[in-house]
Amino acid sequence: MAQLFTKQQARTWLRENNLKTGKSIEEAFIAEIKDVLQEALEEEMTNELGYSRYDWKNKTTSNSRNGHTKKTVKSQFGEIPLDIPRDINGEFEPVIVKKHERTISNSLEDMIVSLFAQGMSNRDIEHHMRKIYGIDVSPEMVTRITDKILPIAKEWQSRQLEPMYPIIYLDGIVFNVNQDGHVAKKTAYTVFAITIEGKKEIPGIWIGEAESSKFWMNVLSDLKNRGVKDILIASVDGLSGFEAAIKAAFPKTEIQRCIVHQIRNSTRFVNYKDRREFCDDMKAIYTAPNEEAGLTALDEFEKKWGSKYSYAIKSWRSNWQGLCTFFKYPPEIRRMIYTTNPIENFNRKIRKFTKTKSSFPTDDSLFKILYLIVMDATEKWTMPIQNWGMILNQLRVYFDERVDGYL
Repeated sequence: MAQLFTKQQARTWLRENNLKTGKSIEEAFIAEIKDVLQEALEEEMTNELGYSRYDWKNKTTSNSRNGHTKKTVKSQFGEIPLDIPRDINGEFEPVIVKKHERTISNSLEDMIVSLFAQGMSNRDIEHHMRKIYGIDVSPEMVTRITDKILPIAKEWQSRQLEPMYPIIYLDGIVFNVNQDGHVAKKTAYTVFAITIEGKKEIPGIWIGEAESSKFWMNVLSDLKNRGVKDILIASVDGLSGFEAAIKAAFPKTEIQRCIVHQIRNSTRFVNYKDRREFCDDMKAIYTAPNEEAGLTALDEFEKKWGSKYSYAIKSWRSNWQGLCTFFKYPPEIRRMIYTTNPIENFNRKIRKFTKTKSSFPTDDSLFKILYLIVMDATEKWTMPIQNWGMILNQLRVYFDERVDGYL
């Protein structure tokens, strides 16, 4: 690394700034560091947008700068006030001073891992580090550094879990992974859970072939092997065989099929002119106060639309056992389980950081980035979900000793 100051330059700097005490030297040095960090942040934003400030001729994106947010970070030299650049789309993720970071990381490895977690390829990281920071790192070096995550990630994947989860959501995301010289479709099987304390948790992510009930059976068996004894309610999409797999592993678990998925499937082939009226009539089914009223609404729905869209009625009838579970619960629990939206929101976060990757070289490279995304999300999941005390008491009424035994 190039020398920051020669001795002569240091003497000149001290003299010109009239620095005669240790405190004054420290304050002046912090000001210099602030300027360097501020310039690095502005350069990161330029790299993100692809054009420098006021260089509108080279602008090729709809995104643009949107002012700054003030932030104070701690360093080994003291507190440093910074102006963090913002973009209109809210996509900018600074690396040198990361979001929510209040202490500056001085580790090159931490910086590379952070870039990797944002979905950048090894060669993109190499280019970024050279362009922004003037640091040469090879793609091989990036791989060696990020591979250090694997033992930690695999230890996390095999950790002991809570003995009971009141609610879990199951879903899978498909990725392209290189395998034996060709690109194969792989599914990341994700379990999103609510703990007895009402906090969000990812018990694990499993990489497998195309989504199937057989692989989900392996996932659920792994949960049991890692200490899970009971799950009260599982919210799932409409994958065939899902319910049988859950019941085989956790026979007492109640299963709620996602109402939103059911609505999408029901309206897939509905004529555009009929769609609004069709959806308004269908809404009476899943907003009914109880199961009996829901079935009555379904009967009325069939009378009106059965001859034209019989497949939609058949779908509701054949899936009713899994769709009607939420009717027995109060509104607070209903809102939590009637849809798999909680895990789909998390999946959107995954897609945000992996959208630039057309494919992953190995299963391990995919697992590494998913683990880092989970860790980033977990740092923010520090508080119980809203109204958890009320929801837990409602669950105690319905499930009695299955809840009380773990309080």
